[in-house]
Order: sequence, then structure tokens, then C-alpha cells
Amino acid sequence: MEEQLAELAAQVAALEGRGALTNTMFAEMFYYITIPLMIIIHAGFLAYEMGASRAKNALSSGVKNILAFAFVIPAFYFFGWWVYWGLPQGFSGAAGPNGLSGAEFANSIAWGWGESAAFMGPNLSDQISGVFWGAFTLFAATTASIMSGAVIERIQTVGFVILAIVLGGFSWTLAAAWGWHADGWLVLNWGVHDFGAAGLVHAVAAFFALGVLINLGPRIGKFNADGSANDLPGHNMPFTATGLMLIIVGFWGFLMACVVVGGEAWSWGANYATIYGTPITLGALAFNILMSIAGGIIGAWIYTKDPFWMMSGALAGIISAASGLDIYFPALAFIVAFGAGVILKPCASILERMGIDDAVGAVTVHGTIGIYGMLMLGIVGSGYPAALGEGAATVSLVGQLVGAVVFIAIGLITGYASSLVLRMLGMLRVPESAEIAGLDTVKVPAQAYPEGIPASAPAAE
Repeated sequence: MEEQLAELAAQVAALEGRGALTNTMFAEMFYYITIPLMIIIHAGFLAYEMGASRAKNALSSGVKNILAFAFVIPAFYFFGWWVYWGLPQGFSGAAGPNGLSGAEFANSIAWGWGESAAFMGPNLSDQISGVFWGAFTLFAATTASIMSGAVIERIQTVGFVILAIVLGGFSWTLAAAWGWHADGWLVLNWGVHDFGAAGLVHAVAAFFALGVLINLGPRIGKFNADGSANDLPGHNMPFTATGLMLIIVGFWGFLMACVVVGGEAWSWGANYATIYGTPITLGALAFNILMSIAGGIIGAWIYTKDPFWMMSGALAGIISAASGLDIYFPALAFIVAFGAGVILKPCASILERMGIDDAVGAVTVHGTIGIYGMLMLGIVGSGYPAALGEGAATVSLVGQLVGAVVFIAIGLITGYASSLVLRMLGMLRVPESAEIAGLDTVKVPAQAYPEGIPASAPAAE
């Protein structure tokens, strides 16, 4: 009898081991899939910004996106991941109550430093950390791509790369440490909840871009002497609209990566959870993402009838609902997104009247709408637990407002300060003659259209 019980116990242990292995492999694959999906975001930004540029600047705009992607990856490897794990409680590096932070822990996992060898190479005991790092790295790269569209057609390439490193390697990561971490002081003290990173990715990147734009100045010919603005349309609207659609495709990977897959790899049980440990389901994402896309498009269509703003409305719709995708009912996600689509173009026009030349509306789509989305969650999601655990703070309008102000400040201050230094060093803006000639002519050893841009077909008589 004892032998049978021992054999049965061994079989149970073996089954549990295989189950744990299966769960871990699923979690690894889940995040691994998000990485190529998020790379589609960058394919979208590449097409979007090249199409939104005039023909003489198309390749230069594309080069910026390629370089931003390449430089932010090592920046996040060497610095950004440490910031996320090391500074949730502020610059003291103190550990939080959940034991998930602190400078000592950060030093032990900082990629490229300290004991990082334990997470590299053929380590069969921990593959999930590297894959999760990859997903976070793509968040960082996305922030740089958000900023890049606003500054096209007049920024120096090297100066842009430096700004992308600051934004992707530090600015947004600091916001994430404070507001997208179970030990973040904004979460613990104010109940900040931003599941899909409307504030801490989109708004931080957008207000960083705004800080840069203040120092960079408008494109030549954008504004008249009386302050009125001229339209400087891109050379390929179909390319731009297609790029925006690709960004939306990649957004599914972005939001998948905001989900923590439960099980052996994490301490939050076998269910899906947000980064805060609160419950989420993939079904909620499927309902709410699609409804927010539709709401944003319809709202923008009603107000503008313009395909550029309609596709931007789709993106704004997702961003506006992103903070509460884990909480909203689908109809509510649609209403929030519809409102975002309606206010999108008027908000962009207000910014333009202030003398800011945001070439693609990035500050409005990602910044204004990101803050709008955070505050809407504070209104309709008030009282919902902001994080896992007994005594955790709850969502409130005041808390969301505090989070929004902090995210705006991080983005605007770091963007303005870093671009001001570059301007003082003569590394921010290209010379006037180069801007007039076109950046492709003076900066890129290739031509976007070597045989000339095809003329439109003549109208049939």
C-alpha cells in the first residue's frame, strides 16, 4: 500500500511539474508574440511619417524612425530597465511594500550590469524575464516613434537620436516606475490606474515632443507674419493612412503586453492580471479595443470627413479607452472613444493657433487624448481598486489628475531641457538652406523617387 501511495505521489508531482512547465512556456510565448506585433507599430510609423512628409523629406523621415528603433533598444537594455525596477518609490531607491522594487533588486537584474549573466544565454531556469524585457523594450521604442512624427522635416538626425535615447531610456521609464508598477508611489498613494499606458507611454512621449517643438520651432512656411497657419500636406495620403492602420494592428500586441499572464512565472495566481495585479481578460480586450477603434473613427468622421483624421481617430479611440480597457463595458469604451474622435481636430487646431507646428498631430493624438482618457477613467471608474491587495488605493478623479500632471511634467521638462541643450550646442535644427532644399537631398544618399513622382492621371473628357 505504501509503495502504491508513493508511486501515486510521484505521478502527481510529475503532472504538476509538466503543468508548471506548460504554463511557463505559454507565458513565454505570449510575450514573445507581442514583440513582432509591436514591431508592426514601427512599420506603421515608418509609412505614416514618410507619407506625411513632403517628397523632398520622405526618406529622411524614414531614417529617423529606423534609428530611433535601433538606438532605444540598447538604451533600454543598459539604463531603462534599471530605472523601472529601481525607482518606483522615487529617487531614494527604497523598496516598496510588495517587495518588487528597490535599488538592490534593480542592481541584481540590471541588464548588462551586475549579475545580469544569470539572465542571459542558455539559462533554462528563467527565460520569461528576457522575453518580458523585450516587450518592455518595444514600449520604449514606441515612445520615440510617437515623438518622431511631430518633429519631421527640420530636426537634425543626431540630435533626434539623442532625444530618442533620453525619452526611451529614461523619461517614460521613470513614469512607468511611478505609475505602472505595483510598488509605484503614484499607485500606492494616489490610486493611479493606467492599464494600457495612455498617460505613461502616450502622454509622456507627446509632452516630451511638445517640449522639443518649443525649442525646435515651426517648419519654414508654416506660419504667416500675422500668425495664421498654412497647410503643408504630405506627399502620399494613402501611404499615411496605411501606416496608421498598421499602427492599429500593432496596438493589439502593445495591449497584449500590458497583460500579466498568471502562473508559475508570477506571484498573482493562475489568472490574467494587469500590471497592478487586478483582474483582466482577453475577452475584455477584444470587446473594448474594437469598440474604441470604431468610436474614434466615427467621432472623427462626423467632425471632419477627412481620412487622415479618421484614421488618427482610430488611434485616438484606442488611446482614450486604454487606461480602463480592463474595467469598461464595451458600450462605455465606444462612448469614451467617440468623444476622443470628436475633440481630436479641434484640439489640434488650438495647438496650431498657439504657434506649435506638430507635423502629424502627435501631441494631440497621444498627449491630449492620453490625458483625456486618464481623466475619463477617474470619472467613470471611481472606486475601482487601483491595485491588488487589501487596503489598496482606489481609482479617483483626483488620483488620475495627479498622475496626469506628473506624466505631463516628466515628458515636458525632460523634452524641453534636453532639446534646449541640443539647441545651444547647434545640434537641434538643420540649417535653413538644407530645410529648403529638402533633407533627402542633403542628408540621405538615396532618392525616394529617382524617376520623379508620378503625376495624377488626367480627368476623362
